[in-house]
Amino acid sequence: MTPSDTALLTIDLQNDFLHTEGAYGRAGQSAEAILALPERIAPLKDALTQAGGCYVSAQFTLVPGRDDEPLIADHLRKLRPFLTKGDFAPGGFGHSLVDTLAPADFTVEKVAYSAFYQTRLEYILRAMKIDTLIIGGIVTNGGVASTVRDAHLRDIHTILLSDGCAAFKEDVHKATLTSLGSITKVMTCAEATAMFGDAT
Repeated sequence: MTPSDTALLTIDLQNDFLHTEGAYGRAGQSAEAILALPERIAPLKDALTQAGGCYVSAQFTLVPGRDDEPLIADHLRKLRPFLTKGDFAPGGFGHSLVDTLAPADFTVEKVAYSAFYQTRLEYILRAMKIDTLIIGGIVTNGGVASTVRDAHLRDIHTILLSDGCAAFKEDVHKATLTSLGSITKVMTCAEATAMFGDAT
């Protein structure tokens, strides 16, 4: 693994998930473990990009339909009935990457769990000759797990950040890390950062 062949990929670290004025914040749907992620991942982003790697932000997207009503899957509407017009809409505050990690070298809009599903992520990785992804974000058992598994199917080497991803329940987070351990290397943000030197 060399920095130029490596990308940090974060999943759904957006204002609508993390900011107090975002969709989840307004609905009181947050978790301390999730809110801590940007600060923990930022040193890794800095070290990798300064060493020649790149940073890709995959961002959950609700495509605005007629009258700007978001196109929401039935299962998501049942789980998150508070989602409404403007939430996770491209170009909006809520859809944007959190300030702590901005800007990304590449931004990928995703409409499902996996950052590979119907997105341009694989095109970007092939064009940039990336063969290793360091993955973090939310939630461990959702978008993160789906993306790790999809990368595995594409023969892309992955490193999963054990403390760079989180779920709304700690036991679910830990169980998912154990499950994914058979197809990905798992390490902490500090361990991953150390591979590229100190950006400061």
